[in-house]
Amino acid sequence: MNKLILLRHGQSQWNLENKFTGWKNVPLTVNGEMEAKKAGELFKKNKIHIDYIFSSVLERANKTAEIAIKEANLTNLLENDKLIMKLSEKLNERDYGDLVGLNKKETAERFGKEQVHIWRRSFDTPPPNGESLKNVVERVSPYFQDNIKPLLDQNKNILIVAHGNSLRAMMIELGMYKPEEISSIELPTGSPLCINLKEGKLVDFYYLN
Repeated sequence: MNKLILLRHGQSQWNLENKFTGWKNVPLTVNGEMEAKKAGELFKKNKIHIDYIFSSVLERANKTAEIAIKEANLTNLLENDKLIMKLSEKLNERDYGDLVGLNKKETAERFGKEQVHIWRRSFDTPPPNGESLKNVVERVSPYFQDNIKPLLDQNKNILIVAHGNSLRAMMIELGMYKPEEISSIELPTGSPLCINLKEGKLVDFYYLN
């Protein structure tokens, strides 16, 4: 078997402030850095070997990957103390459009809880000037098929460090959940989700502990 590990970045400053972040570059909090370090400790404890890392182009995901891999001492992924990973905006968080930077509670008070819930959790209704989860799946899916699946088919172990919605899109692509189910799936920050595969087929999945 080989593994695909999905890791949502550690807590960011706007996670802490309960703001819509989207494609905005926001740093990790001290707690977020500790979550990334804990992920690395889990890789080491579970003797996880990783062949390739994929991430978005956003700072909070890249920093999480860097901290985790250095903590795990996976030297095959480091060159002159710099992390070797493949970056793509196709793995970026969902673009929340006009909601970016707004506090989620205040946004619900302004537009109504029901409307904001639809923007956040429906599969195909985007916020104003933003993306729906369906839009995210449409950019993640071809990227996965072209860049990640061929490596999985070669029995490589892959780590993807990205964002709540791009990782939800990945889970739909892998057949773990249906579009109508995915809105209820929460991915905790800094918690590695390990997916075991055999001959490209999903065997099981669980959070490392």
